[in-house]
Amino acid sequence: MQLDYKGTSVFYTDEGKGNTIVLLHGFLENSTMWNGIKPELIKRNRVVCIDLLGHGKTECFGYVHSMELMAEVVAEVLHYLKIRRSIFVGHSMGGYVALAFAEQSPDNVKGLCLLNSTTRADSLERVVLRSRAIEAVKTNYSNLVRMSISNLFRPKSLSLFSEEIKQVKKEALKTPLQGYIAAQEGMKIREDREVLLNFSPYKKMVIYGKKDPILNFEDVLDQIKATEVHKIELPDGHMSHIENQREVITALQEFVKQC
Repeated sequence: MQLDYKGTSVFYTDEGKGNTIVLLHGFLENSTMWNGIKPELIKRNRVVCIDLLGHGKTECFGYVHSMELMAEVVAEVLHYLKIRRSIFVGHSMGGYVALAFAEQSPDNVKGLCLLNSTTRADSLERVVLRSRAIEAVKTNYSNLVRMSISNLFRPKSLSLFSEEIKQVKKEALKTPLQGYIAAQEGMKIREDREVLLNFSPYKKMVIYGKKDPILNFEDVLDQIKATEVHKIELPDGHMSHIENQREVITALQEFVKQC
């Protein structure tokens, strides 16, 4: 389904009945990333998937898609659907958007799960890497995108999930150059929202991979120490919804019950 946001077409799906779960995909992904998980969740819940700005079937909105701007789009979709409170699950960049939404509209959050994501802002080193990627992608888009996807998986997963990875790359290449750049620029300037793990009333959970090549699991553990945030540690990489799909489904089902 499509919704107009200030002249920009936003794509979303809305399926099932029960508690509302909002699934937010990561960078170079779109709502299809949840296809292996959504069927289990819609058995007992209402599940809304949204293509974030510049990804999937949602158009771009300028050249900097900040996490706050993406969160506003999410809010617009939920307002249109007359949904007040939801459980948010965000993968990687989707987690950043979920955090921005939680900061903007805390009363509309029933639960928050960060899947292979972090509350912390980019380090200076990471900002530099994003800036380099933005320049490189202008001349070598296809190869850079393919390589970026491969680098998200634990090395042994590249052969175990070769067909799934081909599909992830196919979907990633649908992301327009403007969408790639705008999201990178938005992630570069995102704020640190670690405080939400300590001072927010709703249930929280983090799911992380011990061999994640993008996020250091020790950094994730440092963020949640001395908090009541529930943690799920998985053995593989950044793409837990593929590498550890069954464990992620089980964790999300239990989390939804607690919320």
